[in-house]
Amino acid sequence: MEIICQNCGSKFNVPDEKVPEGKTTTFKCPKCKGRINAKRPESAKKGASAPTDDFFGFDENEDEDFSDSGDRPFDFVEDEGKTAMICEPDPEIRDQVRTVLEILEYHIVEPVDSRQALKKLRYQYFNLVVLNENYNTRNPDANGLLIFLERLDITMRRSIFVCLLSNRFRTMDNMAAFQKSVNIIVNTSNINDLDKILRRGLADYDLFYRVIKEFLP
Repeated sequence: MEIICQNCGSKFNVPDEKVPEGKTTTFKCPKCKGRINAKRPESAKKGASAPTDDFFGFDENEDEDFSDSGDRPFDFVEDEGKTAMICEPDPEIRDQVRTVLEILEYHIVEPVDSRQALKKLRYQYFNLVVLNENYNTRNPDANGLLIFLERLDITMRRSIFVCLLSNRFRTMDNMAAFQKSVNIIVNTSNINDLDKILRRGLADYDLFYRVIKEFLP
């Protein structure tokens, strides 16, 4: 949906799925700092809660308080802005990932745990998600965030580039990436080459989806 600031006329594009149904969200315009109200009508029927909620004890029907800027339903970025989320438990690796994404001019979010990451994925739009398969889990094959991303509606999922950090799989292992439903895999031993690997992966992704994005919503 397109939201327009009544004070300065700035336009912001926000996916309908990212605005909580039936709730009015008030936020400040990032340009003029004026107040804007955004609301999406509530659907007649609500779907069942995502199975991954059980991983984090998150109830999608509970009232959320987004008064804290860190937990607002979405951050507003101008049309050309790119957003990314980093889910990496190792501080050194996280710093390296952040540096690379800053060079690539992404607006970065770093959730403190899986529950906050899931909340942000529900209410914010991210062009890129960098996720370690061991993030907040003892079993990388049962990573709740990966399951959530895998079960997203295809129209939403294909707009998100997911980079999986792993110490099990080889970097750019296409079969493993297909099996894990991610766009690219980077072995943590190759983290120093993340800049080159991501640039190549994103270029292939843009080329592959260019035609699809032109003809599908």
